[in-house]
Amino acid sequence: MTSTSPLAPALSRGVLDLIGHRRTDSDWLGHAWADPRTRVLVLEGGDAKEHGWPALMAKQSQALVTTDDDQVRLVLRSPGDAPDGERYLLGQDAEDRVYFAVRAEPGALSDAEPGTELSSLRTIGALLDPRDSGMLTHAVALANWHAANAFCPRCGSTTRIGAGGHTRICETEGTEQFPRMDPAVIMLVHRVVDGVEQCLLAHNPVWPDRRYSVLAGFVEPGESLEHAVVREVAEEVGVVVDEPVYLGSQPWPFPRSLMFGYFARATGSTPRTDQDEIADVRWFTRGQLLAAVQSQEILLPSQVSIARQLIESWYGGTLPGSW
Repeated sequence: MTSTSPLAPALSRGVLDLIGHRRTDSDWLGHAWADPRTRVLVLEGGDAKEHGWPALMAKQSQALVTTDDDQVRLVLRSPGDAPDGERYLLGQDAEDRVYFAVRAEPGALSDAEPGTELSSLRTIGALLDPRDSGMLTHAVALANWHAANAFCPRCGSTTRIGAGGHTRICETEGTEQFPRMDPAVIMLVHRVVDGVEQCLLAHNPVWPDRRYSVLAGFVEPGESLEHAVVREVAEEVGVVVDEPVYLGSQPWPFPRSLMFGYFARATGSTPRTDQDEIADVRWFTRGQLLAAVQSQEILLPSQVSIARQLIESWYGGTLPGSW
């Protein structure tokens, strides 16, 4: 029987109060920044000479973490020790300590102290505790959005940061732009053959050999999440599914997705209309899946992804190896 327990995705564990009502209170923000208890997460900014999301993701998703003990932790600074850069209010903890992020210029973290190293959200998101994972996810999402929205989409004028880093304001029209998220569905397709349950994993042609994962796709205008699950599976692998069961969601700021995780039961086949997204499809029983990952015949997504959570939820336990 397929498990339908709620997921606990690595990037969905934030615990800070986002205190949205404080974002436009300039006096409060000033006092919070001056408070010696306040802590600042510094992100290294992208190189202005490089363009496109791959460059931005590689550069701006980096922060300092400790490497001298068993627990990976973000290196946080006092406001006085933080470099210049765009400033984002991240929230407040149960002890009323306030947290900010600063998106600094390239090289701002090049003189990192011993026992620390630069790491990306993809690399360490699953290793951080809930507070740090939530903060880094929030900060990276805002940094990526700001990096791509320096100009007003209505008139083309420059924009400035507002609301504690949660809006951009057009310098000409005064209109506000808010961070955008792209909803996407990600689903593990399963079926029963001769009384034995199987799951479907697929290989994207742009991935290196042996990498397999579940299916995913963006929600189209006018479409519900459940309709998107059915459509994407049919388009990509020619399988008809029904009874999509929602299990959980995860922000995926690469650059700005929000992933909605589902199980979906295969009930038949249909003509495949998307010949580009998927190069190979394989069905696995639980025993076959374990054997394939143990032998490294296939590699599964990393623990930071909701895809891995869906696979292990179906399998019923932890699996070895990852991309």
